[in-house]
Amino acid sequence: AKISLDEAINLSDERATDVIALDDALTALHELDPQKCRMVELRYFAGLSVEETAQALGISVATFVRQWKTTKAWLYREITKQAADES
Repeated sequence: AKISLDEAINLSDERATDVIALDDALTALHELDPQKCRMVELRYFAGLSVEETAQALGISVATFVRQWKTTKAWLYREITKQAADES
């Protein structure tokens, strides 16, 4: 969901925690595999399509799709692990 900058400033504590967890996970992903981190940036923050992202990264769509599945699973695991650690 897209929100305005004004709305972002007034994030709830829970939402702010989610944003921090995502940032931490992306930082860890960048250290592990910068290309996979770039995938997330291009897809979610730049809004590129699968095809556009694959082209920007110089990989095939099939390779992108395969790596995208593992990247999403890795991020989910990292974010949920952080949430569990905070509980």
